[in-house]
This record gives sequence, C-alpha cells and structure tokens, in this order.
Amino acid sequence: MTAPPWQDVPPPRGASWSLGGGLRVVLRGLALAVLVFGCLLLLLLVRLVERPLFGLDRPITPHITRFVCRNALRILGMGFQAEGTPMQARGAGVANHGSWLDIFALNARQCVYFVAKVEVSGWAGIGWLARATGTVFIARDRRQAAAQRQLFRDRLAAGHHLMFFPEGTSTDAQRVLPFKPTLFAAFFDANSAEAPLAIQPVSVIYTAPEGADPRFYGWWGEMAFAPHLLQVLAVRRHGAVRVIYHDPLPIADYPDRKALARAAEARVRAGVETAQTRR
Repeated sequence: MTAPPWQDVPPPRGASWSLGGGLRVVLRGLALAVLVFGCLLLLLLVRLVERPLFGLDRPITPHITRFVCRNALRILGMGFQAEGTPMQARGAGVANHGSWLDIFALNARQCVYFVAKVEVSGWAGIGWLARATGTVFIARDRRQAAAQRQLFRDRLAAGHHLMFFPEGTSTDAQRVLPFKPTLFAAFFDANSAEAPLAIQPVSVIYTAPEGADPRFYGWWGEMAFAPHLLQVLAVRRHGAVRVIYHDPLPIADYPDRKALARAAEARVRAGVETAQTRR
C-alpha cells in the first residue's frame, strides 16, 4: 500500500547547533527535568496516602500533573490558549494527535487521564510517567475486551475524565485522520439513563515558530523522540498551541459507535481547519 503523500514528505530538519541553541537545550532541559521528576517524586509520595484513602479516586495528584504540564509550556516559552469549556459531566474527551506535546497541552487546562495502547507502558521514561499519572492502558486483544470495558466503567465511576486519540497514531500536526470507532464502543457499554455519559471533541492546533516549517511540532511515523525533544528545546522563540473544547456529544443521541466517531471527528476537524484558515 502506498503511504499518503504527507507521510512521504521528510520531517523538518533539526535545529542548527549554535552556541545559543546548545545553551537553551541545557537550561530548558535542566528546568524541565527538575519540574517533571521533582513533581513526580511528590506525586508518588502523595499517592502513598491517596491510594489507601480514596482508592481509584485521585483528588490531589491530578492537580500535580496539571501544574507540571502548564509550567512545562512556560519553561519552553510556548504560547498556550484554551477556548471553550472543558466538560464537567461524566465521559471522555477525544482529540487529534499531532505531537507528544499534546499531553502537556491537554493536561494544562483540565485534569485528565489518557487512554493509551499497552505498548506505551514499556517505553523508556514515558511509560513510567504514564503509569504514575494514572494512564489507562488498553490491549488490542479481543480476549481482554470484557476486562477493559470494566476498567473503563470503574474509572468513569470514580469520576475520572478520560482522554484518547481516536486517530490511532500521531500526525504532522497539520491534519486530522479518520477516527477509529473501536474505543467508542466501551462508552456505549457504560452509558445508562441513571448515569449518562458524553464525549467532548477537542481540537489541538499548533503554530510553528516564526520562519520554521509548519510541521515543526509534529511527531509522526518513525521519528525518534530524543532528536525531536532536542529540536524543541533548542529553538530560540517558540510558537504556540491552542486547545478548543467543543460542545459535548451525549452518547444517548447516537445509535452506535460509528455514528458517534463520525460526529466527534467532524467537530475536531472543523476546529483544526477553521483555525488553519484564519492563520
């Protein structure tokens, strides 16, 4: 099968390693490391008390994660803007996936728990952070479908706001891929008249640094994490990320997972395309 044209275009070249770029990598990298790992230690200590007292409920530690994500963007010098109102009702958010920076952007405005494929739990560094912050890991195994549906029910019953990326992969941050309907089925299983659920579409839009490739923040295909991280740390003046929260979609209004996936995709796509047109 021939790859879509956008996947054939080489990613933007890394930042040139000037003295200033190297200095920014060191200073920003150290500040991020202190922020992330210092707060991770705090989170783990708080969790020692939070877990036995509240079980699945996490009334304190998600706010530590949100603090880290918002201040990570500040350390980078990356502009951040949020539009709309994050959903307070039970359910989940769905967003387009253009970069590893999505995690920071989506957590900066709202306390959420990401849904990720189980392989992520084994990634060096990232997997450890994901487990510590309460990420829900799912396996592409039909034999585990019933257990995973129950896991979703338990997390939703605990008041967790889940967030997942229905495209199934990251992109160059310039487009929205078709949403896969698979995960939407779990929310139909957990929905009821007594405890209705909703899905909130969320559009994530990046503006590249001035003069940089528009795909500067995109992370896709076989791109390695470390070089992309260094590129982001080295840039002199960052662009921005905007997060748009669209009106929630009550699950009861849709006949099946495919219809819900199409509706969520349409709203996320419209938000991204409208923002790109204005820009």
